[in-house]
Amino acid sequence: MKEVIVVTGASSGFGALTARALAKAGHTVYASMRDTIGRNAPQVEEVRRFAKDNTVDLRTIELDVLSQSSTDAAIQKIVSENKRLDVVIHNAGHMVFGPAEAFTPEQLADLYDVNVLSAQRVNRAALPHLRKQRKGLVIWVSSSSAAGGTPPYLAPYFAAKAGMDALAVVYARELTRWGIETSIIVPGAFTGGTNHFARAGSPADKARAAEYEEGPYAGFADQVRNGFASIVPADADVSLVADAIVKVVDAPFGKRPFRVHIDPTQDGAEVVNAVSDRIRAELLRRIGLADLLTPLEVAAESQSAA
Repeated sequence: MKEVIVVTGASSGFGALTARALAKAGHTVYASMRDTIGRNAPQVEEVRRFAKDNTVDLRTIELDVLSQSSTDAAIQKIVSENKRLDVVIHNAGHMVFGPAEAFTPEQLADLYDVNVLSAQRVNRAALPHLRKQRKGLVIWVSSSSAAGGTPPYLAPYFAAKAGMDALAVVYARELTRWGIETSIIVPGAFTGGTNHFARAGSPADKARAAEYEEGPYAGFADQVRNGFASIVPADADVSLVADAIVKVVDAPFGKRPFRVHIDPTQDGAEVVNAVSDRIRAELLRRIGLADLLTPLEVAAESQSAA
């Protein structure tokens, strides 16, 4: 079935790859990004060219996830043009790299804004439409760092992604009775094919960062980067993340996996998440809320009743 989909943070990386893969799979896809007539104008032209060359329904839309008014306007435009919205993909995010102490509290707040509050803005704009339809799918692009092995110098980013993952887990159970499914995509470390490390932010407190570099952690940043690179298989393909999302979207309603791991480094997140998700499910069963584990297909129930 052809779905109407919005992907946040689709100017590059996972978002751009996912938007293109979904469009090629036959869906109507909105690749959302901010500053479409400025900084991201070249990306808008790339999307237009891709859509034309591949004869697919891929569109760009101005959506600044840091602004509720921008988010509201974008979602309303999508619904107005299609009379519905079927799939929301939370992909927008940003990485920073450096000793945690050298980041200011304001930087951590900004990172939380980009990686977590952005999803809340999009949900508040989009979920009323999905709830009215009594059917939909919300996909969260999380990170294996929320449960697997984590090297130093990425603490603010890891903390934000853990916050996003926790939000996704609880949101899932608050949406099933509306007939809305949730899938959490869990990519591992990919050192190539995305701009994560190339565009990573750095500590604002340069003096504090220098103390680390001039002390016992001299050269440590290279150790982390080289260590990451050494465990990523040479054939690790970042497009596997986009392919996994396409499979989730194309799966039958009610049969979509709650989590999908794409982790070439095998950092242990899949093992940890399997246990934590099972324990959470067991608690819901114990307190009489087992129905929250599967989406209610309201349309089908109404037809059966008739």
